[in-house]
Amino acid sequence: MAKRDFYEVLGVPKNAGEDEIKKAYRKLAMKYHPDRNQGEAGKEAEVKFKEAKEAYEMLSDAEKRAAYDQFGHAGVDPNMRGGPGGQQGFGGFADAFGDIFGDIFGQGRRPGGGGGRQVYRGNDLSYAMDITLEEAALGKDAQIRIPSWDACDTCHGTGAKPGTSAKTCGTCQGSGTVQMRQGFFSVQQTCPHCRGTGKIIPDPCGTCHGQGKVKHQKTLEVKIPAGIDSGMRIRSTGNGEPGTNGGPPGDLYIEIRIKQHEIFERDGDDLHCAVPVSFTTAALGGEIQVPTLQGEAAIDLPEGTQTGKQFRLRGKGIKGVRSSYPGDLYCHVTVETPVKLTEHQRKLLRELDESLRKGGHKHSPTEGGWTEKLKNFFS
Repeated sequence: MAKRDFYEVLGVPKNAGEDEIKKAYRKLAMKYHPDRNQGEAGKEAEVKFKEAKEAYEMLSDAEKRAAYDQFGHAGVDPNMRGGPGGQQGFGGFADAFGDIFGDIFGQGRRPGGGGGRQVYRGNDLSYAMDITLEEAALGKDAQIRIPSWDACDTCHGTGAKPGTSAKTCGTCQGSGTVQMRQGFFSVQQTCPHCRGTGKIIPDPCGTCHGQGKVKHQKTLEVKIPAGIDSGMRIRSTGNGEPGTNGGPPGDLYIEIRIKQHEIFERDGDDLHCAVPVSFTTAALGGEIQVPTLQGEAAIDLPEGTQTGKQFRLRGKGIKGVRSSYPGDLYCHVTVETPVKLTEHQRKLLRELDESLRKGGHKHSPTEGGWTEKLKNFFS
């Protein structure tokens, strides 16, 4: 199908100025952008979007427009006459395209227009902090040492050797970006020579090596909230690496790691601990003392307590940072078997065992059930 006249596509006269052409293209691009047109209507809109983009690409370039006015479509067809070379005209195309995407997606343009250098946000930093379980439960104020960047005193932040100055980058002409053509599109990339700064430093400062800043260490006050858990992060805004070309600094993320506790294990807001109990205490019952983060607590051990018996102490866990109430403490009883017995103690245990056997399975409920299971298994 024959191409339509570019002026007709944009709906502008042949003597239209650059601003009029740009305004017409933006209006059409906003109307027919694929993201705003879905389904069957989207297919037709996509065709019109590409048509308008091609028309603007040609008419926004003075050289291509002159060739088109003189020879028509043949004058700008690379397959017929090679077409105007280089990257001319794509800066204006990229500017208009950027404006459109800013309008559609709310990105907006940087202050100062498209001719300024690229501004980049600084990288985020990560810091791992080890704290105890008690510190996690109660919270604490801590101090950490983190890297900091200050303006170089030798070059006063210019990055150039004293007595010299930076020069405008010849590749990007100080814009910090270059336009790369890829088929039908123009792609904007950071200048590989100046890395987006728009400046080249022939004689770098010997102190900062051309960076304009030097690295130091600074002390930062950090408040650890009560109830924090392993893996949680605390964000310190603006304490990351500095931005480039006046961009905002990154953030510092402090990752919490709780050290292993010798008594307690944490499970969310709950705590668990193993409580060793002597053979006689488990058999006879009685009151035992167990540890909590708030001090000691008492548990009434019933007569005949078995290993694995669990006791729950409500509210003796940890109140998490997002919790309304503290968790619980679960005490798991472990009955200890006596060791290193004397001969007299062995004799007493044998007498006790003989007495227990005479009573049958009523003294060993678990053993009785186990014996019946074995009989059924082997029968």
